[in-house]
Amino acid sequence: MSRLEAKKPPLFISEPLTKGTVSQSLTLLSGILKSCYGPAGRLKQLHNGVGGYVCTTSQSSAILSRLSVSHPILSVLMASVQNHICRFSDCGLFTAILCCSLIENFKSLNVASCTVIKISKHLLSLCMDYLKSEACGCRVSVDFSSLETLLCLVRSVLTSKPACMLNKPEVDHLTMLILKAFMFTVPCHVETNAVLGKCIIVPVKGRRVADSTVLPGLLIETPEIQLAKPLAVKRTCSNMIKIALFCVSMSGDLFNPEEGTITVHHGISLEMSEVNQLLNVGKQLVNEEVGLVVCQKVIHPSLKQYLKENHVIAVDRAGLSLMEPLSRMTGSKPIASIHSLSPNCYGSLKDVRLESFASKHFVHLIPNDTVVCSLILCNRSETAWDELKRACETAEHVLQLTVKEPLALLGGGCTETHLASYIRHKSCSLSTSSFKDLDCSRTQYQLVADGFCRSLESVACSLNHDDGEILTDMVYGHCWLVPSGFPSVSNWSDLVSKCGCGINGNTENLNWRLLQGQFGSPIIQGCPKDPSVKVADFLTLDCFAAKCSGLQVALETANLILDLSYVIEDQN
Repeated sequence: MSRLEAKKPPLFISEPLTKGTVSQSLTLLSGILKSCYGPAGRLKQLHNGVGGYVCTTSQSSAILSRLSVSHPILSVLMASVQNHICRFSDCGLFTAILCCSLIENFKSLNVASCTVIKISKHLLSLCMDYLKSEACGCRVSVDFSSLETLLCLVRSVLTSKPACMLNKPEVDHLTMLILKAFMFTVPCHVETNAVLGKCIIVPVKGRRVADSTVLPGLLIETPEIQLAKPLAVKRTCSNMIKIALFCVSMSGDLFNPEEGTITVHHGISLEMSEVNQLLNVGKQLVNEEVGLVVCQKVIHPSLKQYLKENHVIAVDRAGLSLMEPLSRMTGSKPIASIHSLSPNCYGSLKDVRLESFASKHFVHLIPNDTVVCSLILCNRSETAWDELKRACETAEHVLQLTVKEPLALLGGGCTETHLASYIRHKSCSLSTSSFKDLDCSRTQYQLVADGFCRSLESVACSLNHDDGEILTDMVYGHCWLVPSGFPSVSNWSDLVSKCGCGINGNTENLNWRLLQGQFGSPIIQGCPKDPSVKVADFLTLDCFAAKCSGLQVALETANLILDLSYVIEDQN
């Protein structure tokens, strides 16, 4: 009989944030994420300890999903950020860096955590009220009758992903393609509950980015169809192509013993019986003028040949991912059984063509109304293509979020520094009754507000990766990046031409101050102004919904972690 080991008591860790290992881990995680931030961010290679796939990226979605952490506090932080990324796709690094900075700055204050949490919630409400107000100086309205702002949004997403390895013409080309693909997914006939369509990304690796293109409808890869042969497809009397969509196997496989037992009479071939049933289905499809059959799984060769002889195109192995967009695009209902076909389950198409890209052959399904499109995405290497795919999906999601809330925030660190300037201004003008409501002193409020502002400014400072200087002006509260190699006593007016977002130029005395190392400098006396003149042709913009959510998630997660008194670990 084996010896039983006594059950160990759980491990209680009190005040986990005061432990050196936690602080070191937070600092390390913050450093990794900060080094990835922005267009000049440094790339990371992630792989497991025994080899396998190597991921080269600077995107938070790829980094956080591949980083393994052992401490519960880091797990909470990463889970919060990953949940934000799942919902919004964008601003993951912003959220994570801000959260780390808030924890670091707040825990260094000589203020009780409960007081810090109350004050920080008030600061967050000030930020959100300001961002949602018409008076907000770091917000831009998105006009869907003009492409300019939409192009800026997409371009900002692509240029912030250096691992995509794109040059300027390639960024311009992809920006137009992504916007065109998005426009295809917008319904032509707006209903009460309009739903956006879908863009399917088709991979073509080893080709130039400039070869990428977008087509209305769906592309299904079909290696066995020869392009040299003319495509004869049966049409209905109204010149449409009727389509049947099967989500069940049509391979003629024998009965699965796990599903039960069947009795087969002597002389009966179960396989031939199954094939005959498939051919009967084929005859019904031909009689009902179906011109295209698409199957999620495999179609038996005999059925394929029969359909081909009757000018019906058969496409199999379409895969589960295409079923929903195919059904929506054609109006067909996926058929789940070969034993019962209803005339109401068929859909229709405008046309079917054959297309070839690189060495791949596709059947191109062209719908009557385009709500689904195919983005043929090319890049020179597999690593760069994987990163580019994630960037394109993020850009598409940003556009979808912008339809719901047609606003954008200034990028390039300008929203962060502008918000910090605004909070410093507001915190000086609060009434005594506000401090009573928060049950704190003016000094405590100022300390927490300063830590909050320094955290926002540290995110802007993370854009600097080349030992340059980061400035903010005392008029608009925007962020200005100075190239490396210039002394800190330089005349800043000679070194900067426009702010991080590109909306302000160096045309007036803006009275700059350094951000790095000088967080205790005097606050802006007046509220930061709203820029009236746009300088750059293309602004750097951030998704409004994603950034607002990131700000809330970062602060709420930081407060949750600050409020932790114990971590209890099971030792068994």
